[in-house]
Amino acid sequence: MTDSLLDDVKALLDKDFGDDRILKQICRACENDEVISNYERNYVRKLAEKYLGKRPEVVQTQKPVEEKPIVPDVIIPNTSSFQKNQTFQQEPPRVSSSNSKNSKIMLGIGGLVLVIIIAVAVSFTGVSDVTPTKVETPTSSIPDTLSIQTDLSSYNKKDLISINGISDTSGTVNLSIENQSKELVWTEQVSIKNDGRYSTLTIAGGSGWESSGTYTIEVDNGAETKSSTFAFIT
Repeated sequence: MTDSLLDDVKALLDKDFGDDRILKQICRACENDEVISNYERNYVRKLAEKYLGKRPEVVQTQKPVEEKPIVPDVIIPNTSSFQKNQTFQQEPPRVSSSNSKNSKIMLGIGGLVLVIIIAVAVSFTGVSDVTPTKVETPTSSIPDTLSIQTDLSSYNKKDLISINGISDTSGTVNLSIENQSKELVWTEQVSIKNDGRYSTLTIAGGSGWESSGTYTIEVDNGAETKSSTFAFIT
C-alpha cells in the first residue's frame, strides 16, 4: 500500500473534505494493509485533485500499430508477336450463269419456306412477355469494433454494476461514468482479453451519485469511443 494514498486520505479527513465514513474506511484499510478497490482509489484521487491540488493522472492508451498490406509485384507477361502468315488465295472456280440462277431460285424458295414455318410457329405458341426479376443482394452486417453494455438497464443505490464489451484493439480500455449533470463519478482502466473482450464491476454510489436520473457509461480504446446509458434511482 503506497504512502501517498494514506497521506491523501489523512489530509482530506483533516480538512473535512469528502465522505468521512468512506475515507475512514480507506484509512483503516491502508493502515492494516488490506485490499483497496479501484472505486475507493478513484474516489480518493478525485477528491485530492479537487481539494488538495493534485494533478490528474493522464492515462495514455497505446494505439495498435497498423500493418501495411504487402502488395505483390505485378508480373507483366511477355506478349508474343503475331507472325503474319502470307496466304495465297486461290482463284475461285468460275460458276456458270445457269448454275448461279438456279442457286438464287433455290435460296429464295428456302427462305420463303423458313418464313412460313416461323410465322406458323409464332401463331400457335405466341410470344410471352419476359419481365426481369430484381435480385436483392443481402446486406452483410459489419461487426462492431467497439461496444459497451451493462447487465441491467437500471440500478438502485449500492447495487453492483457489471460492465462488459468488446474492442478490436489490444492492451487496455478506459471506462468512465457520468451523472445526469455530466459530472465524472467513476473511472477505471481495464485490460482487454485475447478474444477482444473486457469486463469489470463497480458499485452504484458514492460522490456524484446523490441524484436519480440517466447516467452515461463510456469506453475509449484510443481509436474510438462508444457510450451507453442506464437509470439510477437513489
